[in-house]
Amino acid sequence: MLNIGAFKQRLPAPGDALPGRDTPMPLHNAHHVHGRPLRDAFEGLARIQFGMGCFWGAERMFWSIPGVFTTAVGYAGGYTPNPTYREVCSGLTGHAEMVLVVYDPAAIGVDALLKAFWEGHDPTQGMRQGNDVGTQYRSAIYCEDEAQYSAATSSRDAYQARLDAVGLGIISTEIAYPAPPFFYAEDDHQQYLSKNPGGYCGLGGTGISCPVGTGA
Repeated sequence: MLNIGAFKQRLPAPGDALPGRDTPMPLHNAHHVHGRPLRDAFEGLARIQFGMGCFWGAERMFWSIPGVFTTAVGYAGGYTPNPTYREVCSGLTGHAEMVLVVYDPAAIGVDALLKAFWEGHDPTQGMRQGNDVGTQYRSAIYCEDEAQYSAATSSRDAYQARLDAVGLGIISTEIAYPAPPFFYAEDDHQQYLSKNPGGYCGLGGTGISCPVGTGA
């Protein structure tokens, strides 16, 4: 028998998704922590998207890593163009809450970012993360190039071996290349825990270290 939250744990069919809109959310294009742009061509830098449940705490984790140029939160992996937060939370867009991480490959390797990703949440929970239940809270990595995709899948396999060794579950993380479109979230959600230091952070890992990313 399905539980009360079962509806929000099923991705909608494309024809059932909300229509969205052509216009992106208004964006104050300056990071609240360091002032760098959230949206740009980012020439000479690399991009990757991570979904780890609620994007507030996940973004703070990544903006704190040396070598990360900037971060932004948004929605990706679904069907509805330029959705609102309320629409994503309805379960009718198919999107996950994602963090766009822009980094300098000369300063940090993707393996170090992947290590932070795997250790920063529990990737075995399917359409949830802790008490946050719904398709928007699923674990995901959306890659911008084949090298990122290869590193992501290899790190998943290495981490799964560590989880197997202690009897934990099967990784449910969605890994995709090419990355789907990233739709920026509303301004209120950008760098939320910098603007609201006492705000909710749902990050919680398995306590198992990931055997990748030991160097840049």
